Amino acid sequence: MLDRLSPRPGAKHSRRRAGRGPGSGLGKTAGTGVKGQGTRSGKKIKPWFEGGQMPLMQRVPKRGFKNPFRKDVEIVNVGELSRLGDGATVDSEALVSHGLIRGTGAAIKLLGEGEAPKNLTIKLNRVSAGARSKIEAAGGSVELIA
Repeated sequence: MLDRLSPRPGAKHSRRRAGRGPGSGLGKTAGTGVKGQGTRSGKKIKPWFEGGQMPLMQRVPKRGFKNPFRKDVEIVNVGELSRLGDGATVDSEALVSHGLIRGTGAAIKLLGEGEAPKNLTIKLNRVSAGARSKIEAAGGSVELIA
């Protein structure tokens, strides 16, 4: 049975033999064209090489500054915590489950815009002074975690 297996007709093609006469379809110059860098033996031209012209990435003006020491912070406002309801515990898991942050693992900072719900327990990385005063005025508590 196995000795009778063979590829389907048309599935396999014979190797193209360049430079073996006009009948092969790749005779004489063997598909490399006439004269120039591309016709020489050992040709290796990188895809990004532009023929000695000033490369595009060097021609385009550079702008701005990318800080390698930047720390990403996800931001939540006090007013958005009303989705969690009164007396809730606010931590990263609760914020992700209610769609208030993406949950990328970055630090989370609570800012003071909006009205604070009552009796919240905040367990976040950073809290602004305004947010802390609003939470504590509404009977809540703030605990900073590392």
